[in-house]
Amino acid sequence: MTQRFCNPVATHFGPGSLEELPRIVDGAKVVVVTFPEARSLGLVKKLEDLLGDQLAHVIDNVHPNPDVGRLAEMYQRFWQNGQACDTVVVLGGGSAIDTAKTLIVGTEGGSFDELLALLAGGKPFTPSRVKTLIAIPTTAGTGSEVTPWATIWDAAQQKKYSLHLDCTWPKAAIVDPDLMLTLPRSITVSTGLDALSHALESIWNVNANPISDTFAISAIHEIMACLPLLAKELDNKALRTSMALAAMKAGLAFSNTKTALAHAISYEMTLRHGLPHGIACSFTLPLVLGMAWGARPDRDAALQQAFNCDRKAAIERLRNFLHQLEVRTEFSDYGVSAEEAQEMVQHAMQGTRGKNFIGAKTTVALT
Repeated sequence: MTQRFCNPVATHFGPGSLEELPRIVDGAKVVVVTFPEARSLGLVKKLEDLLGDQLAHVIDNVHPNPDVGRLAEMYQRFWQNGQACDTVVVLGGGSAIDTAKTLIVGTEGGSFDELLALLAGGKPFTPSRVKTLIAIPTTAGTGSEVTPWATIWDAAQQKKYSLHLDCTWPKAAIVDPDLMLTLPRSITVSTGLDALSHALESIWNVNANPISDTFAISAIHEIMACLPLLAKELDNKALRTSMALAAMKAGLAFSNTKTALAHAISYEMTLRHGLPHGIACSFTLPLVLGMAWGARPDRDAALQQAFNCDRKAAIERLRNFLHQLEVRTEFSDYGVSAEEAQEMVQHAMQGTRGKNFIGAKTTVALT
């Protein structure tokens, strides 16, 4: 059976690779999208020095989990001044990259409500206007720099929108581990676990293939070896580089498979209980691993390669790994009753991401 793998992002990896930005931008006018602390960390100054007169404007008020309430004004202001740039350079974590992907998709009238209406329809569409995107992650976890997906949250309505179009693939990604040296432990761990989830979710996935498996299995080995050490040595450049590479591999894996059940559950945990994304999508990994193992022989073989042990030992190893990083692994640890947890899992299985899960017909008792 023929397998297909496609990723159109030109990826530049390694310490110091940020210096490649002027060559990648190639004379285009640029708007930078980033997070508020980027200025105090000196990151905006670095971009200003690299881009010079090509830098038209900086948007530096991006906040975690981009919400429609904040995005609407930002989006409409961006497109009112839409001629100011050809290219958007985003520097930051998953929330910054999600925000930038949202901004580059221009509707006919430049209205954010128009964009939400198109997303609510759930069908692919061709934007009236588009900007080129260059993504520079400052965390080792999101993988968003090598995928087309973005999540838009509506906390007031307890819902989320998923944006993914051909134009939301970044043109290029610059993965420079030097940009990650200032990350605190909590974000280092949370984003690293997001990457682990991406890798595992791409294995227990109906869209998996041997090419995505290669990236995923390598990422799992590296993350499980590296992350506990990095959590104790945050300024270790070699460990930062290893985690950045592992997270990028995980991103490449799920860029072709999408995520599955653990992520589907995570969205509910974030909306209902405010759990940060990296923890929300990783605390159920031992549970979902147990549900996945035994569903398909080829997926069992990939999981066995990832953990180098059988099902029971793999679940225990994964649970201990999370506990070592001070991540609790039961719904009750987060104030979720057994009844709500059961409902949440069943609801997640019915969604798009849940249907990617190879064990979608599995029943699991949480009571």
